[in-house]
Amino acid sequence: MSVTPAEVRAKAQILGFTACGIADLSPSVRGEALDEWLAKGYAGTMRYLHRQAVKRKLPGTIVDGALVAIVVLDNYFPEKPTPPGVRIAKYAWGDDYHEVLAARLDQLGAWLKSHGAIVARHFVDAGPVPERELAQRAGLGWIGKNTMLIRPMTGSFFFIGSVFTDLALTPDRAFQTDHCGTCTRCLDACPTEALVEPRVLDATRCISYLTIEQRDPIPEDRSKRFQGWAFGCDICNDVCPWNERFAVPTGIDQFRRPPRIDLQDAGVFDRIDEPEFERRFGRTPMERPGLEGMRRNWRAAFASLETAGEAGRPSLVRSTSDRTNP
Repeated sequence: MSVTPAEVRAKAQILGFTACGIADLSPSVRGEALDEWLAKGYAGTMRYLHRQAVKRKLPGTIVDGALVAIVVLDNYFPEKPTPPGVRIAKYAWGDDYHEVLAARLDQLGAWLKSHGAIVARHFVDAGPVPERELAQRAGLGWIGKNTMLIRPMTGSFFFIGSVFTDLALTPDRAFQTDHCGTCTRCLDACPTEALVEPRVLDATRCISYLTIEQRDPIPEDRSKRFQGWAFGCDICNDVCPWNERFAVPTGIDQFRRPPRIDLQDAGVFDRIDEPEFERRFGRTPMERPGLEGMRRNWRAAFASLETAGEAGRPSLVRSTSDRTNP
């Protein structure tokens, strides 16, 4: 039983995905840039990126027998505005996105197998998958100066998932146009100067890396610039004109929840123990740093507000550079 790309996209829409495209698995055009990025130490302690580099550069080697990757986008933009206090990245308000996407990607994979696929393996922000490049190949958007995939009329507040399959589906035309123009809002707004140049992120300076991936104490010269961020950071997305104009609330129930913690309570993590932390934050993105990591992050976030001399939540930095509006 055969299936067409149009039928695949229709099935993805039924499953609630924002967009869907089909990418070929030819070698990456960013392989040399990846090697340079790793050599400069921009990956920090994320050693798995070094181990995965070969497969990231050769997507056809990721899953034996796969001919294409079906790439989907899943909107997580919250329905309600950010509450006052320290800040948590919007993607972490709801349930663990790995599980939320995986459940529907499993359904997509089962549907593909019912239409003749033998191989249908999914990935959600894990494994050696160059997600943004494959999404661009699938015609879903371009990689912006903030290193995020940006989709016209949508923005960048979405997760990327993929299903590698052996079905001989015709790949979509790659998205070729760069719609960032002369805008540099994301570079200018980053308080830790993590975007060292357009489309190049020094993760060791990034608030998301420092509050999630890094396990060591946060260097004071970084933490004092956190502007109240306690888990992840949305600044380079928030200031993007494409999000300001086009981001709309998600329709996925698991992403529609408000933060499950009082963002004005400076001592909340100091008062709970490991079992309570697991009960409240297990199976959510905030589980990853662990209780000690969140205690560290929470203190750094509140201290950064005091350092800035602000009583409330900080305003986002706005660039005075030339901007290109969508």
